[in-house]
Order: sequence, then C-alpha cells, then structure tokens
Amino acid sequence: MRRQIMPHLVHNQALYFLQPEDSVAEAVALMSEQHIGAVMVVRGGQLIGIFTERDVVTRVVNARRDPDATLLSEVMTEGPQTIAPGETAGGALELMARLGCRHLPVVDGEEIVGMVSIRDLFGSVREQLEQDLKQRDALLFDTTYGVG
Repeated sequence: MRRQIMPHLVHNQALYFLQPEDSVAEAVALMSEQHIGAVMVVRGGQLIGIFTERDVVTRVVNARRDPDATLLSEVMTEGPQTIAPGETAGGALELMARLGCRHLPVVDGEEIVGMVSIRDLFGSVREQLEQDLKQRDALLFDTTYGVG
C-alpha cells in the first residue's frame, strides 16, 4: 500500500498559524516551544505564506535584522507550494526535492489541514521500502513454493 499524506502521515496534527503582522521573535518562540520547523502565515483563514527555520537563518540572522522589529510579512515565503491530502509520500518527497524545501502545507481545497515535513516523509518512505524488501524476499526466498 502506498502511503498517502492523509491519513497515513498527517492525522490529529496540531496546526500553528501566525499573522503577517506578527514578529519574527513571536514565530521563533512558537517554533521553539512547539518543536516545529515551520509555521504557516494566514490572513482571514487563507494561507499566504510560510516561515521556516531556514528563513530565520538566511533572511533574519544573516541579514542582521532585529527579530522583535521584523514582521513575518517581510521575511516569509509568500504563496508557498502546497500539497493535497491524497498525494503519496513519495510524490511529496519528489516535490520537496525539486523545490528545495523541507515543509509543505497540506491543503484540501481552500482548507489548511496539515503540514508535512521532510522528516515525516523520510520515515514513511523508509517504512515502505522496508515492507517492499520483505515482500520481495518472501517471493525470492520462499522455500515452501512447490511443496504440496
């Protein structure tokens, strides 16, 4: 069975949203407190951006910006790529590799339903590969074949 984003990877997930007017310091505090690598930025319930650990390093720290005075709208990635809940883990991993990103918001129509990370996908793809190898080994090395 090929694992889909929902329900195999994303289920009962706590979602964290911030507004574009929130500060980088607020985002970093939330990310640290919740042990997450990215937050979604919304306006009126609609996804308008994503702010990640990489943004903290490249757009804030490296640019010597003040996290308390810098708004998310100034440093977030606007209009982030999203993924549908029915997409497979492998498809999501390929998309992340092509885009060079580590997090994808999961959107069902207009509704934000989750966030998937490369760590989530790696674990899922690894489990799938292990299952595939076990099935292969069972087919190749099954000693009961032809015994009757």
